Amino acid sequence: MANKIPRVPVREQDPDVRRHNFEEVCFGYNREEAILEAGRCLNCKNPRCVQACPVSIKIPLFISNVLGEDFSEAARVISMDSSLPAVCGRVCPQETQCEGSCILGIKGQPVSIGKLERFVADWSRENGIRFSEREPSNGIKIAVVGSGPSGLACASDLARMGYDVTIFEVLHKAGGVLEYGIPEFRLPKDTVVAYEIENVKSLGVKIETDVVVGRTVSIDDLMDRENFRAVFIGSGAGLPRFMGIPGENLNGVVSANEFLTRNNLMKAFREDYDTPNYTAGRVCVVGGGNVAMDSARTAVRLGSDVTIVYRRSEKELPARAEEVQHAREEGIKFMMLNNPVEIIGNEKGWVTSMKCIKMELGEPDSGGRRSPVPIPGSEFVIDADTVIMALGTRPNPLLVRTTKGLESNKKGGITADENCATSRKGVFAGGDAVTGAATVILAMGAGRRAAKSINEYIREQKDK
Repeated sequence: MANKIPRVPVREQDPDVRRHNFEEVCFGYNREEAILEAGRCLNCKNPRCVQACPVSIKIPLFISNVLGEDFSEAARVISMDSSLPAVCGRVCPQETQCEGSCILGIKGQPVSIGKLERFVADWSRENGIRFSEREPSNGIKIAVVGSGPSGLACASDLARMGYDVTIFEVLHKAGGVLEYGIPEFRLPKDTVVAYEIENVKSLGVKIETDVVVGRTVSIDDLMDRENFRAVFIGSGAGLPRFMGIPGENLNGVVSANEFLTRNNLMKAFREDYDTPNYTAGRVCVVGGGNVAMDSARTAVRLGSDVTIVYRRSEKELPARAEEVQHAREEGIKFMMLNNPVEIIGNEKGWVTSMKCIKMELGEPDSGGRRSPVPIPGSEFVIDADTVIMALGTRPNPLLVRTTKGLESNKKGGITADENCATSRKGVFAGGDAVTGAATVILAMGAGRRAAKSINEYIREQKDK
């Protein structure tokens, strides 16, 4: 029985070595390991893994091609539904999506779908395999705001349909959160991210960088003056959240967004780059999500003594179990059921310590998690030279403020329906710009839905 075959473990850098470098932690499967793991798949007639995938990759089909050693065909199958397979194979939360629905996981370990997707994507890159087939150009211009996961997914699907697609990116490099948010040791930029973006460009997608839509040019201008028939907003959620406690304006307090952008996009971790950094001897990271783990693990590699402060227990940590395990292996300390109440500084305005209060779990909140409640009189002070706030992000309101007829929702994002249509005719939105911070694959799913909706919208306009 296939479910009796143990899951093939993945090779990784030794923790004592990797905590001193920014090279990728996970080595992935080699050819033999991938084929062996593919042999565990039951090729279900009703594959629950496909239903659980936000972009509906034909998982059993691509895995059967891996088993048959037809890696090129496996890559073609994945490319039907995903424009970023090497990214998704590395950073998707497979344990709560495709792998979490794998029938083998009921009594054992699920098929390592993510690692198999990564293997196929890496094999394709190493062998120069690209899939750039598209319909003949229809001459219709579509604009995409943002070159993150949702924008890239939307643009690639529209390009395959024959549309003339231009992505407008605010930063000097394309990729959005893939480029500035996820650390190099989890997602290599010059190989993986750059190659996947080139795959999108090979479909004919144009990318214009250093364009602040809402400032450099407005959505109204794109539609009314530059003849773009529709616009997709995939600008993400880049506005950081803070706690509003005393001392947050001190030098040495920084958002995780800024910290990771300096290290990823501006290469602050490299000695040949003159980019200032906020790390010092003792770093406290406030938060418990994947961004908190990324920030903490980056700070460790920069030589810091790092502690994660989280107001709930480890059971409630929202970060992926793999990321928490890696953080612990790399020597990061965890202070659970604690919450900052004040950041303390010296006469020069620099952080010296942080006052915290102990917490206990009370009744569940609206999301089902038990709400943390402070314990009166339990305050204490810990030393800190840098405090990184990793408390989530929200969408920037710039586009709502500068676009006629565009409405915002309760989360501060753009109001859009299940088909990504907004209150402004011809304008669509999806991903973090609508929902607030979420995962790469959910953003891609929204981008794909938007592409379908835009195509239907254009067809309806033709029929009128």
